[in-house]
Amino acid sequence: MKISWNEKWDRGSDETVVYGMFSDQREDLGSMDESLAQVLQSVQEKHPAWSDAGSIHILMARAGDVVIAGLGKKENWSVKKAERTGASLYRFLAKEKVNSSLLLIDSFGGGVDCYAQFAAGLELGSYEVDTYKQNHKRKAELHVKVFSESRKSIETAVQSGLVQGKATNEARRLVNTPANFMTPSILAEEALRLGSEYDVEVDVYGKEEIESMEMGALLAVAKGSDEPPRFITMKYRGNPDSQEWDAALVGKGLTYDSGGYSLKTRDGMKTMKMDMGGAATVLGAMRIIMEEKPSVNVMAVIPSTENLINGQALKPGDVITSMSGKTIEVLNTDAEGRLILADAVTYARQAGAKAIIDVATLTGAAVVALGSVMTAAITNDVDLMSEVHDASERAGERVWSLPNDEDYKDMVKKSDVADLNNSPGRQAGTITAGLFIGEFAEDTPWVHLDIAGTAWQEGRTAVGPRGGTGTMVRTIAETVMNIGKR
Repeated sequence: MKISWNEKWDRGSDETVVYGMFSDQREDLGSMDESLAQVLQSVQEKHPAWSDAGSIHILMARAGDVVIAGLGKKENWSVKKAERTGASLYRFLAKEKVNSSLLLIDSFGGGVDCYAQFAAGLELGSYEVDTYKQNHKRKAELHVKVFSESRKSIETAVQSGLVQGKATNEARRLVNTPANFMTPSILAEEALRLGSEYDVEVDVYGKEEIESMEMGALLAVAKGSDEPPRFITMKYRGNPDSQEWDAALVGKGLTYDSGGYSLKTRDGMKTMKMDMGGAATVLGAMRIIMEEKPSVNVMAVIPSTENLINGQALKPGDVITSMSGKTIEVLNTDAEGRLILADAVTYARQAGAKAIIDVATLTGAAVVALGSVMTAAITNDVDLMSEVHDASERAGERVWSLPNDEDYKDMVKKSDVADLNNSPGRQAGTITAGLFIGEFAEDTPWVHLDIAGTAWQEGRTAVGPRGGTGTMVRTIAETVMNIGKR
């Protein structure tokens, strides 16, 4: 999508005007364009249902075509509705082949957060899943011109929203890429390309280097695959005068998960290319951070491997030693994500991160508990969790914090042969999985986000096609930028 700003109201003869219509608000556009004002007044009088939330119509008027997006009552307008309207509007314009349009963005008003998420929605609506079909043709790129009488006050929000949408789409692309085209090595190459784009430091560690760092949990999972593991770090220094790391973002980079010897079902494996969704989210968040340039030092940490089966693969009952020195009894090889995250979180803590946020497609229990509506969270720090929650509200991505009582922690510590076990059982599975990772964060403020239910959609949604959603990209980036404002 190509976006440009019109300095003044200047409608081209071939441009379609795009207008957002609230059901309980009337705007006087007469001073700007009397003929357009008459058209809109006529629609409001004769077709009041056109202002209902979610409706979009195109009107062939003598003065030129007009697309009217219904927004419902102004008092009910929210960042989530703004995002969905933006996405639906883009798809409508593409379907109607409106290749050149003039968007009256003031008509979609409701505060800077709504403007930002409306713009993000436009980008989200433009996303197409890459296919490998012969003769596949991508849809033509739309050109949207934007006009605002209060451009100075909203342009920053709109541009920020466009950046957020693009970063989310990039995360979607990574998640939707087939596993044979998204190995740990290829994921590392994606990180290197992103780092090169913004001139930031990226380090990729191979198997021998991972062994030298004594990352026993990551190596144990990687033994089952012929693809070599990778451990990836990206370091953005927005505050070069400080040597401290204000935050570390840790993303699970499991590029395919068969379950190992605790084998998944055939249907359970079909979408397991998406098990690196945490890594995709972290890279997407880093793109926003590096674009917005907050005064904060943040590192991204991605442990990456596959979870497969061979003669060397991890077995139920094995005991492994993590980077932290803690030993782990492996009761379930399909609970591998928390193992590789254990070493990654340890790395971030030992590097001196003052706050750690990890994100992972971790448990089926999160899907059962919250479905695809909310992301599950576990924390050891109420203040950091509050910042994540506030950021999620502004981004239109919902998060629900689960309890972290000592009784749940004790479940993770039950083992006759090791310090911890990786799978206490089905009860409270999302909580115990998160608290297992928390054992490696220790006293460092930490939030775990389980996106197993929200990272992938089986059908088309209001903001995108079937597949990866890019959830939590915007929330995590917003959290980090707010840390930089402290």
